[in-house]
Amino acid sequence: MAVPIEKWVVFMEKKDIYILGIESSCDETAAAVVKNGREVLSNIISSQVPIHRKFGGVVPEIASRKHIENVLPVIDEALQQAKVDIKEIDGIAVTYGPALVGSLLGGLSAGKALAFALDKPLLGVNHLEGHVFANFLVDEELEPPFMALVVSGGHTALMKVKDYNNFELLGQTRDDAAGEAFDKIARVMGLQYPGGPEIELLAKGGNPTAIDFPRALLDKSYDFSFSGLKSSVINYLHTEKQSGREVNRADVAASFQAAIVDVLVKKSVHAMEASGLKKIVLAGGVSANKTLQAELGAAMETIGVKLVHPKPVLCTDNAVMIACRGYYKFLNNEFSSMDLNADPALKLG
Repeated sequence: MAVPIEKWVVFMEKKDIYILGIESSCDETAAAVVKNGREVLSNIISSQVPIHRKFGGVVPEIASRKHIENVLPVIDEALQQAKVDIKEIDGIAVTYGPALVGSLLGGLSAGKALAFALDKPLLGVNHLEGHVFANFLVDEELEPPFMALVVSGGHTALMKVKDYNNFELLGQTRDDAAGEAFDKIARVMGLQYPGGPEIELLAKGGNPTAIDFPRALLDKSYDFSFSGLKSSVINYLHTEKQSGREVNRADVAASFQAAIVDVLVKKSVHAMEASGLKKIVLAGGVSANKTLQAELGAAMETIGVKLVHPKPVLCTDNAVMIACRGYYKFLNNEFSSMDLNADPALKLG
């Protein structure tokens, strides 16, 4: 929610603006300091992946407790690395959704406490918008309007970024997200969490055309669907096992990955041709997938569109992207009130 508070109105004569970002939406506790929206002064991430790996995925209760333990030390380290005193911070940007509610509360509570104690504006940030804004930190010339393909563990969507604070959702997944499908198939195949990188690694030794898995293109819609693909892969593995045939795991991984990438690329090309925009950005954890980057980049080049994607460290959850998004909300005086609560179902756009 945006709350216009006169005492926090931005005075443009102020030379530099420092935003502290806090992120705790899933299994990474992160804090970062960003100067003037695009200069990263620090980026601290405390990952829980080794803890959750033995369970095959994130355990919400464990994640919540770890965020509570880690959030203040991570913030302290971010400030130290940035060489910025807490009193120099102009705004506190913090993720408040969508994601695991217990995880969100760890970072949000810390952010609200700091904003209240320091009398600084609180900037509630949509986690998915944050992923999109990570691209501003790798392309100095990037500015709206452009298209965004958001591909993560919990979401898959196409969104038009009309301005820094104006978005239009064109389509999203109707069931499983692409990243969710990667993780589920990886688990079925006995690969460790997180599944996306494991599938990608295994796929390098396979034939992407070996198995004709289905592509749910949903006609001309911008929506996505990956549940049918997931079921098809699981049925294929079950059938082969029941028949006593040896499964070429690399071919399965490569063919599965190809099916996901094919849909993402075709939908994106359709959206770009219809919109007339000349830039598209990748966002979310799956944006780190090299096959997706390469095939989407090649497809965009054929229609005269530039692809921008984050560096690997900014593809996964981080607080730099949250601080960047918070900076543009700060400039637009979009401040949040102290009754801001975690919203696990927060919508994109």
